[in-house]
Amino acid sequence: MIVRRERPADHAAVHALHAAAFRPPGARPDADVVEARLVDELREDAGFLPHLSLVATDGGAVVGHVIATRGRLEPLGVPALGLGPLGVLPTAQGRGVGTVLVHALLAVAEAADERLVALLGAPAYYRRFGFVAAATVGVAAPDPAWGEHFQARWLSDRSAEGTFRYAEPFRRL
Repeated sequence: MIVRRERPADHAAVHALHAAAFRPPGARPDADVVEARLVDELREDAGFLPHLSLVATDGGAVVGHVIATRGRLEPLGVPALGLGPLGVLPTAQGRGVGTVLVHALLAVAEAADERLVALLGAPAYYRRFGFVAAATVGVAAPDPAWGEHFQARWLSDRSAEGTFRYAEPFRRL
């Protein structure tokens, strides 16, 4: 498996990957899948950070994708990252592809001097990467109903608190 930065030639494969990974059981194959559309919209947004859109390939085929986009801690506008979506082709799930992608994304983010990564996801999955309930580290969720599923990880000294705001395409969901 190779992890690398996403290229324009990967866009169709990444869209199809997220559609396959997140399509509800029994849904039509051509049904709109929010996560696939979201990734397409994030690429067009001012919060897009090309170095934080990574793919995993196996034999040249894209089997996984993760993206982090510019978010902020309000009210001070402190730069932060919003991780997601993270998707893996159903045929490649359970082989560690998602784990490798998250580790790679966190390494790139830290090397780029990012301070905070936040996400909405399963605590049991993301705990292994050092994520904790965001509220316990001074970061409030955009929606309080998310509770412990809204998580954060400081990459450098915790120096701010506030409410996390995702890139604009997340707000349109």
